[in-house]
Amino acid sequence: MSFSIQELEIFKAVADCGGITSAAARLHRVQSNVTTRVKQLEARLGTALFHRRNRRLVLSAEGRVLLDYAERLLRLSGEAESALRGGAPRGLFRIGSLESTAATRLPPLLARYHRAFPQVRMELVTGTSGALVERVLSGELEAAFVAEPFTAEGLAMAHVFTEELVLVTPRGFALDEHPHTPVLAFPTGCSYRRRLEAWLSRAKVAPERVMEYGSYHAIVACAAAGSGIAIVPRSVLELVEQRNIDVRPLPRDIAHARTQLVWREGHRSAALGALRELIVSDSRCAAPARAAGASLAYRSASRPPARARRSPRS
Repeated sequence: MSFSIQELEIFKAVADCGGITSAAARLHRVQSNVTTRVKQLEARLGTALFHRRNRRLVLSAEGRVLLDYAERLLRLSGEAESALRGGAPRGLFRIGSLESTAATRLPPLLARYHRAFPQVRMELVTGTSGALVERVLSGELEAAFVAEPFTAEGLAMAHVFTEELVLVTPRGFALDEHPHTPVLAFPTGCSYRRRLEAWLSRAKVAPERVMEYGSYHAIVACAAAGSGIAIVPRSVLELVEQRNIDVRPLPRDIAHARTQLVWREGHRSAALGALRELIVSDSRCAAPARAAGASLAYRSASRPPARARRSPRS
């Protein structure tokens, strides 16, 4: 049994959009055509690829298996087309990113990429460094923007920029008076979380627990409400509400986090090569954290602050 690129694109669009109507709009097709093609594919395979749930089409177990293969086949198709057309990037290009990087660093970079290579269909997936590295190694993603530390075996990488991390606490909070305060962080696999836990361990501070969240907006809001402390890229604070929090510098070895673009060793594609070239040529993207922000890290103490002090706003 073989699959056409066209039917894989239709199947993937329905899976991504969760419905026929949205998929048809994305593909510039009539709804009846999309419905027919999906039914034909299910009939050929002898299995249901979708289940209807709350007015949405949700992938079945078999559909999830097919989606994994479809994404890889579509990517290979794009690479083959690029190779035969003189190497111009085109086709599907799936990359990953930390949420903070996607929100603060990537929008101008990806906008320039889209203008330069409009025939590339880029998909961006966010997650923790650990999860993104696994998806790159499995071939689900071509590349990802991740933060050190992470396991680098089997990966090639290029330094993109350096983030300055800061400690966010409730207003007037004194860590030495509350050594067991909860930590607010992304799930296990977050490299920034590992940095905070290492710093607290070095300072012999034992958090009561780690409260996991899926966004920096939620983390900062909960810190403002007094739920705990968090480590946050300074660039993110320009995008979130900063009321009722204190922003404090961290020691230099904790505060300066290098962000790397990683991909599988030996993997090459026109789309990935174009992204790497754009990053190298873009001095604004490659520049480290602003000097004013970096100076705060240089002046920070090597242990948690004994009394609360407000740091200058980023």
